[in-house]
Amino acid sequence: MRLFDTARGEVVDFAPGPTVTMYCCGITPYDSAHLGHAAVYVTFDVLQRRLRDLGHETRCVRNVTDVDDDILRKARELGVYYLDLAAEEMARFDSDMSAIGLLPVSSEPRATSAIPEILSLIGAALESNNAYESGGSVYFDVSSFPFFGRLSGLERSEMLRLAAEHGGHPEDPNKRDPLDFVLWQPSLEDEPAWESRWGPGRPGWHIECSALARRELGDTIDIHGGGRDLVFPHHECEVAQCESVTHEPFVRHWVHVGLVGLDGTKMSKSLGNLVFVADLLKEYEPMAVRLALLGHHYRGDWEWRQADAEAGAARLARWRAAPPGEGAAALAAVRRRLDDDLDTPGALADLDDLAGRDEPVAEAAALLGVAL
Repeated sequence: MRLFDTARGEVVDFAPGPTVTMYCCGITPYDSAHLGHAAVYVTFDVLQRRLRDLGHETRCVRNVTDVDDDILRKARELGVYYLDLAAEEMARFDSDMSAIGLLPVSSEPRATSAIPEILSLIGAALESNNAYESGGSVYFDVSSFPFFGRLSGLERSEMLRLAAEHGGHPEDPNKRDPLDFVLWQPSLEDEPAWESRWGPGRPGWHIECSALARRELGDTIDIHGGGRDLVFPHHECEVAQCESVTHEPFVRHWVHVGLVGLDGTKMSKSLGNLVFVADLLKEYEPMAVRLALLGHHYRGDWEWRQADAEAGAARLARWRAAPPGEGAAALAAVRRRLDDDLDTPGALADLDDLAGRDEPVAEAAALLGVAL
């Protein structure tokens, strides 16, 4: 198998051991799952399926960010307890993802379950002089980690822009450097707080995933990723936190999924320009929605159009009309395509061709997670 690795910027051989550890950044559950989420998790699902088909065991962890600025703000607006909001939205998310055929993940840990590990990791960063206390918060000192920026390859000016866009508050006067990021912060009066040696408060966004990844999978992970918008600052900061403390490579292979747009703009909860999976499932079969997603290569940005769902439904009907049987030719074609940087559009085209020639395709469709 060959996969594009974000850190190296090219398609490279991926040859893991018998067990493949995978960490995919999950949702912040304050709204329903949209197509941008689904595109990421379907990609990791197909990757898991092919790895298992190759004989590997996979251990895939997908976290739940159930405490951060976004969910606390939404809970405040709705006048509900933040964990009640998280529970309600996670039930919807799990239902939507199950409907479109996602395999169960090995674990789905919540950020609030990892407070002891978070406190331990922050303490280790302070002891190694990679972090400092200031103004009641604890910050990571990016100048202490010489490889900061290696994953994203961005110029400082672009890092500052993205940090501001993603709630990094580069203007914070308590920071030594505008790119330093918060590890621990005091909670507002109406926010949850945990005791720490730096005072009561709550964790920063980036430290949550680092602590969960290490707790669930160890110091070095085979595959880590999510949407491409997480490369900086989220994943860049995860690398800095972990490697400065463990002195081990945090991730062997980075997999990032392109962004889904609507009306010329990336889908995001903050903008509200969303197409929700649950709404599509009211109009189309779940497998038609999955096929609509698989029709786009995982690394490319693309624009959602209703024609995608229509094409998925038509393709599903064509495949169902193919004769039953083992379908060795179809299975070989899909395996070849997936081993070429998860080329799902090519795999769909091959199955269209074979189904059109009355070749069985059901077994190969199942490898893509499509149940006929």
